[in-house]
Amino acid sequence: MNANDLRKGTIISFRNQLWQAVEVTHRTPGNLRAFVQAKLRNLISGVHISERFASTDTIDQAWLDKKKCEYLYEDNQTGPVFMDSENYEQFSLPKDVLGEAMNYVPPNTVVEVTFHEGKPLTVQLPSSVELKVVQTEPGVRGNTVSNVYKPATVETGLVVKVPMHINLGDVIRVNTESGEFLDRVNK
Repeated sequence: MNANDLRKGTIISFRNQLWQAVEVTHRTPGNLRAFVQAKLRNLISGVHISERFASTDTIDQAWLDKKKCEYLYEDNQTGPVFMDSENYEQFSLPKDVLGEAMNYVPPNTVVEVTFHEGKPLTVQLPSSVELKVVQTEPGVRGNTVSNVYKPATVETGLVVKVPMHINLGDVIRVNTESGEFLDRVNK
């Protein structure tokens, strides 16, 4: 694939290892040629590097398999434990490789896990998730119009800034890329 086609979340083969693009910026400075600045995360070690690609460079995209798997629980020694929905095999992924992804996945949730040559690599998150608020200050009547935010802890332990009208037990939609509150879900 062309370097201009590199996007956040894309997994590439670079320096004989698998890397995931964490941040990608396309730049065109005044008198110079265009380039792509990418922050990459090694899927085996979790190490981050910053790399610059010319817009004409060719990048090898890794060929991957994706499977629906259920997140079961957190193991303190091995990391999050998942179960393959097809053959019921259980496996774990190191927390340092997953990064902040598990802040958006409550237990017993089905997610898409990316595999390379039969080995699980990472979790693909949807653009937004619905999470239940388990701790926050109570909302005050009349604070629904203002642009004031308060911290709220959701069921995964993630702290999200929410509007004053959000209460304990509400289900909210959170953006998985930025960690920002999107809206309250009516259920």
